[in-house]
Amino acid sequence: MTHDGALTSGPDGRWLPLPGWRGADGLRALVTHPGPLVSETVHALLERGLEVSVATDTPDAEVRDLAGRGLVTVVPTTGAELDQVDLVVRDRAGLAPEETAASLTTASTPPGEVVLVGGGPGSTGLLTLDGAEALRTADVVVYDRLAPLGALDLAPASAERVPVGKIPRGEFTPQEVINEVLVSRSLQGRRVVRLKGGDSFVFGRGGEEWLACAAAGVPVRVVPGVTSAVAVPGLAGIPVTHRDVTPGFVVVSGHVGPDDPRNTVDWAALAASGLTIVVLMGVSTLGSIARRLVEHGLPGTTPAAVVADGAMPSQRSVRGDLLTIAAAADEAGICAPAVAVIGRTVGVLDQVETGPA
Repeated sequence: MTHDGALTSGPDGRWLPLPGWRGADGLRALVTHPGPLVSETVHALLERGLEVSVATDTPDAEVRDLAGRGLVTVVPTTGAELDQVDLVVRDRAGLAPEETAASLTTASTPPGEVVLVGGGPGSTGLLTLDGAEALRTADVVVYDRLAPLGALDLAPASAERVPVGKIPRGEFTPQEVINEVLVSRSLQGRRVVRLKGGDSFVFGRGGEEWLACAAAGVPVRVVPGVTSAVAVPGLAGIPVTHRDVTPGFVVVSGHVGPDDPRNTVDWAALAASGLTIVVLMGVSTLGSIARRLVEHGLPGTTPAAVVADGAMPSQRSVRGDLLTIAAAADEAGICAPAVAVIGRTVGVLDQVETGPA
């Protein structure tokens, strides 16, 4: 039996949950007519425990991204069996009216505030209480693809929602444009929440956004978030430190490989450090990173793991050693977002000692 309307259209055209509606494990939802807010709609349904399908004959980059991460199943519109789902939702986008340049720079309007909120790896449950409170009082929410999109329901229905996500090898919003959005909205006297995945100051470009706001005279503050560098391995049973195994850990970017001149990491020092090495944004460069570490003396038998979509229903991981982990991840279809962990803490929790029977 279908229940069309368990989400209701708000005044701005966005789909909002009916008060008190929660959903339940095992229920299935079908999103029809996916539009600009398909990711927000899907994440809201996932947060309520539903399995989600999207009906479309021409999936765009956003739908392909959701499907590639295992968050949705794409079905053709002619094959969408309505009697086999519990909830039918039509995705609708509310588009804010165009704003004139004059409205962005009115001298008599006092500046608002920008709050850089780290949202954690992707689940609303890992958003901090301070982050949730910032969303509840927001006039504008500027958010990334990897932010906890289900948390957008915490913002007032009247709040403007501005997606600025970056899909790997797909559409993206330049950082300069994001900075301008933050500054222009706050100069209208509005409270702007910049919602990111993880922590704003761990490869989140939060520092750049802070400086842009400060240069424009806009008050800015940060709400720290749970960084995926620690949380995602932990969710997969991998501590980044463990007594008697390693004295610490280091987090590096794998956005560009070791042979790229933009990569200034001292791989020789890392190989000799004895630290757990956590690599973010390194799915495509993991093989070259592993080879460089081996070249500098880190044993190829060093335990390694890759964890994708941490804290999401599609979380999955592969384990191996330094020489094989890139191939294992590729064979398993691991794609971004993913966190790689290299070091003896991988598997240390599997070594459970039991006493005599």
